Parts: sequence; structure tokens; C-alpha cells
Amino acid sequence: MRAQASWCRSLGSPLYALLLTDAARDVESAGICWEVLEGRDTTPYGADDALPLRFMGAVHRLVLEGQAPALAPYYASVGGDPSRDGVRDAFRETVAANRHELRGLIDRPVQTNEVGRSAVLAPSFLLVSRLTDLPLRLLEIGSSAGLNLRWDHYRYEIPGLTWGPPTSPVRFEDAYAEGRPPFEVPARVAERCGCDLAPLDPQSPHDQLTLMSYVWPDQVERAEALRGSFEIAKSVPAVVQRADAVEWATAKLETLRPGVATVLFHSFFIQYISAAKRARLKEIIHMAGERATSTAPFAWLCMEWGAKEADVRLTTWPGHVERVVATANNQGRNIRWLAR
Repeated sequence: MRAQASWCRSLGSPLYALLLTDAARDVESAGICWEVLEGRDTTPYGADDALPLRFMGAVHRLVLEGQAPALAPYYASVGGDPSRDGVRDAFRETVAANRHELRGLIDRPVQTNEVGRSAVLAPSFLLVSRLTDLPLRLLEIGSSAGLNLRWDHYRYEIPGLTWGPPTSPVRFEDAYAEGRPPFEVPARVAERCGCDLAPLDPQSPHDQLTLMSYVWPDQVERAEALRGSFEIAKSVPAVVQRADAVEWATAKLETLRPGVATVLFHSFFIQYISAAKRARLKEIIHMAGERATSTAPFAWLCMEWGAKEADVRLTTWPGHVERVVATANNQGRNIRWLAR
């Protein structure tokens, strides 16, 4: 709880930092939060099962559904003011009133599809376009609702240069802290598909609610971007299949199609699979790279934890050139674009 509170504080959610710190004290004193959380078995979601975020997401879902009237006045996601006094008491009151429902909701895995990561993935795709001068075949593992597969329908802006539709409801204007992304490069997406063990439908109200519940409620810009991506998903199809990542990647990379640049990508996915599967996935990717040609090139783009923030690493074939093209926080902010 305290570790997650620290992350929330550093990533711009003082509300969650406060509530998680208070929940940690409540757990230590065997209060209502402990009553909801105690006795939980090891989950199947990997070593990092994100229990604090599952807890907070479950409570947020109640707020979004209108089932938490005591807490709603403090949650900006429903028009509340997070700076008001009394939020800790309201939180515990809400947990107490919904203790039985929360125990069931917390068992669900965290479902995020952080659209903000497109702000750093997009220039990486543009770099592949510049290197290959070919349309892109996008393959995403751990795709959730496939919202980052639609990156080319979002708007990106830095001083003096923009990329993407001017009227897009998803806009990134202050995500770039350093460097100059290649927003002068055009790109065309020939195919967009992904896989996930539990894919979500961005046009389903139930799945939209699930995704919204895991956006921290005092981060209004993230919520607005997510809502905008739901609108874009109505007119931009992307197939997300229910499948194991290793099996799916094996099938998709068996043949590299001529005339397109195949890009396999993922963001904050590796931590959720075993070491054996990580090794097998890497082997599959490198085998595909060995089959790449100038007319059927291949790229592996991954946004995963680095030393302090996320490293965005791009490896391209033929030639097997690997480099870190950017760093960013896990929400796709504070981007330092390193590639030239």
C-alpha cells in the first residue's frame, strides 16, 4: 500500500497517495480495509498482482456506478473536488458500506489500456516508417482493448511541429520533455491486431467502465484521453484476440509479409509472464528477425521498466540494430526522445 502510494504521488495523483497511505494504517490497525483485504490467496496474475490498484479500482468503479455517494464529492472523475477535507473518512465509510461487493471486485485483474503511452509509441512507429518507407503491420501483445493500436488517429504536438488529425479527441500537447520526435514523417497502417488473455471491447459500456475505474480519479486528462479513444474505436477497427502471447506471436511471426514492415510491440507487459515465457518470446522474436529482408522487414518495439522510468527500446531487422529510442514514465509522460 505504501509503495503504491509513493508511486501515485510521484506520478501526479495526490488523492491516491493520501488514500493508500491511510489504507495502510487501517490495515495495520485491523480496520475496515483489512477486513476487506485479509485472507487473500495468491492470484494467477503474476508476481506483481497489483492488489493496491485492484482495491482502489474496485472502489472507483462503485463511484463511477453511482454506488458511493459519500465518496463521489471527492472524485474528480464524477465532478468532485479531491482537495476537500474529509476524503479519508468518506473512503472508509464507502468501503464499510460495500465490503461484501468489494471482496468480489478485488479478485478481478487490473485492466488498464493507458492511451498516454501512444505519445511515445507513435514516434517509434514513425521511426520504423522512416527506416523502411513501408506501410506498418502492427502486432501488439498484452493489448487489452487495443487502444494503442489506433495511435495514428491521435494528435501529437510539440512547438513548431504536429502529427495526426487536427480534430482528434485524443491529444498530447505536453508529454515531451526533451528531444524532437520525427513528426515530419508520414505513416500508413496496413494492419492492426493484438492479443490478450482477457481482451476488452472498447465499445462495450461494461468494459469501458472497467477501463475507466483504473484511471486514477484525480487525473482528469487521462480520463478524457481514454473517453476520446473510445470514440475513435467506433470507426477504426482493430482485432484483439483472446490468446496466449507466446502462442499468438509464434503464429503471427511465422511469415513476414513482403511489402509491409511488421512491428511486434508491447508496453508494461513482460512483468506479467513467467521467466520461461519471456525467454521463449525473445527466442521467437529473434528467429523472426533472422527471416527479415529488405522487402519484409521486422521490428520489435517494447516499453518496459528501465533503471528509473520506462525504456522504449526498438530493435530492427535485417541487420539486428537495437537501441533505446526514448524514456518516459509509465503513463507516457515526461518523454525524453533520444533517437535521431
